[in-house]
Formats: sequence, C-alpha cells, structure tokens
Amino acid sequence: MFYWLFYEKLFHSFTPVRVFQYASFRSGMASLSALALSLMLCPWMIRRLRQFQIGQHIREDGPQTHLKKAGTPTMGGLLIILSIIVPTLLWANLRVPSVWVALVALVGFGAVGFWDDYSKVKKSRSLGLTAKRKFAAEVVVALLVGVMLLWMNATGYYSTGMNVPFFKNFRPDLLVDPWLHSPWTYPFAFIFFFAFVILVLVGSTNAVNLTDGLDGLAIGLMIIAAGAMTALSYLSGHAEFARYLELSRTPGAAELTIFCGAMTGASLGFLWYNAHPAEVFMGDVGSLALGGGLGVVAVLLKQEILLLFIGGVFVVEALSVILQVGSYRLRNGKRIFKMAPLHHHFEQIGWAESKVIARFWIAGLVMALFALTTLKLR
Repeated sequence: MFYWLFYEKLFHSFTPVRVFQYASFRSGMASLSALALSLMLCPWMIRRLRQFQIGQHIREDGPQTHLKKAGTPTMGGLLIILSIIVPTLLWANLRVPSVWVALVALVGFGAVGFWDDYSKVKKSRSLGLTAKRKFAAEVVVALLVGVMLLWMNATGYYSTGMNVPFFKNFRPDLLVDPWLHSPWTYPFAFIFFFAFVILVLVGSTNAVNLTDGLDGLAIGLMIIAAGAMTALSYLSGHAEFARYLELSRTPGAAELTIFCGAMTGASLGFLWYNAHPAEVFMGDVGSLALGGGLGVVAVLLKQEILLLFIGGVFVVEALSVILQVGSYRLRNGKRIFKMAPLHHHFEQIGWAESKVIARFWIAGLVMALFALTTLKLR
C-alpha cells in the first residue's frame, strides 16, 4: 500500500519519496514493522490465551523434563502470521502476483495448523487431527499454490526452470516434457510439476513442525533461514547481482524480499517470548505457516534444492523421524535414536535444553552461510 501511495502517486510532487521504490528500504521497514507488532502484541496475546485456557498438551512418552511445560499458552503462531501479513501488505508492491502466492501459502498452511491446534485444545483431543486428514489438508493447500504458479507461468511471472547449486548451465525445467514432447505424455509433465510442488511445500511445513519441540529452537532457526531467504530474494531480484551470480531472474523476486523480511522480523519478535523458558508456544498454526512460507519462497525463487541447505537442521530433524519410524517398523521395534526428533535424542543423552538449542542454532547458521556461498561456486 505504501509503495502505491508514496511512490506511484506522490513521486512527481515530492521527490524524497523515491526511497520507496527500493526493495532494500521497504524490506528493512517491513522487518522493523513486523518486529514491533510482534513485541507489542505478544503480551496481550499471552493474556488472552491464558484467559481462554488455551494451553500446550505435553505427550506422556516425551522427555519427562517437559511435563512442567504443560499448560503454557499455545497457538501464538496466530500473532506471527498477523505480524507477517500486515507489514507485507503495507510495504510490498501488491501488483506483483508472487506476493499473493506467498501470502496464500502462509495463510493456507496456517489454517491447517489452526485446525489441528483447535482439535487439540477445544475438543480435548490430545492428538489433534489424524495424520491422514492433516496430510490431505496440506496437499490441498499445496495444490492451490501449484495452480497459482501455473497461472503465473502462463502470464510470464514465473519460470518452471530450476537453479541447481554448483552447476552454471544445468537448469532443468519442471514442465518440459522429457519424452520428446509427445502430446500423449504432456499430462505426466503437469503431474510431475504438482508432485514436486507438494513435496517441497508439505516437506517444508512438516520439517519445521517437527523441529518445534524445544523453547525457541524452531523460531530461532526460522530467523536464520528467513534471513538467508531475504538475502537470496534480494539478489535474485537485483539485475546486476543476478547477472553476476548467474541466477535465473524471477519477475517480482525483489518483492519477496519484503515478505521474507517481515517473516524474519516477526520471528525475531516472537523469540523474545518463546526463548527458554518459553512464555508462549507457536503451535502448529505457527510452525506450519512458517514452513509453508519458507517453502513457497524457495519455489518462487527456483531455489528448491538450496532450501535443503538453508533449512538444513529442519531437514535433519525430519529425516531423524523418518529413520526412527522406518527402523522401528522394519527391524522389529529397534530404534536408531533414543528418541525422535533428533533434539530429543540429545536431551536423552544428557544435554541441557539450552545447550541443544544453542548448538542447533549454530549448525543452522553454518548451513545457511554455506548455502549462500554456493551462489558463486558454479
């Protein structure tokens, strides 16, 4: 809104407002706006959650040290979503379709998380949604995003070509028919495209959700990942930097800088109250929304593979659960880890919660920095 009001409408009458044309300025303001909203409204949110007795359920088979956290206000992710949406609407150029796709993914996956949290808290069902129902809802949101991406591709706002780390000229197109462009195989190209989008988005949302098990762990890693995505979107949207780094320049990528900046600021503000010992938890409504936002930005920037490094700790956490479940089922109840996800394993071997959190943050920062260095290692 501010871009339209101050830059497009007042540019000719008041020259200093030209600063509103720069994505770097608007992303910085979006970050500060999101940070301020989160810091100011979180105490009110905590009081309201306590008033309505919306507290965290702690599973009995989890670490015994976590039982004291039962009843801590949860669903604070609603504030995170609000703190991202408002600055994005205020500071982004709303004529760019990628901004709306990012917001749809954020709200869509957040709605699935809200549904799950509501089932746990209001209906006294400690397990929330069934795994199948939750997965089906996430797939529906991912399919909606896929349809929007196809529309953007048809109108020239989105490319289905991928950037591949370490390779300069290898950029596979997800919609190019690999079978000599035979007409009867065209549907398979679209099926593959949708399957890939579902894999990235649903995988990203659940990876963040699984990591959200310790005070401040997931939100701290989100600050790192969202910060890296902010830098990546700015570089992809800047003509000179994109040419120098040989990135596929995506139309509207610069406006995603505002969305990512808001995501960074909102996460930073929420960490103030979610740091150990946590005063509020984000719940599934927050973790699924943030995971969806992170994943959709990677898809829009065509950096889906680089997301594996930027969100490296999230990936490792998700893999630890997959390996644990697979080992339990295929090896007659034998486990690889003492407990999954991985952060609980380190708790079980004697690491203090604060030590696990700090060391995982360090690992996340190292992986994110490595991901950014790959932009020139081609």
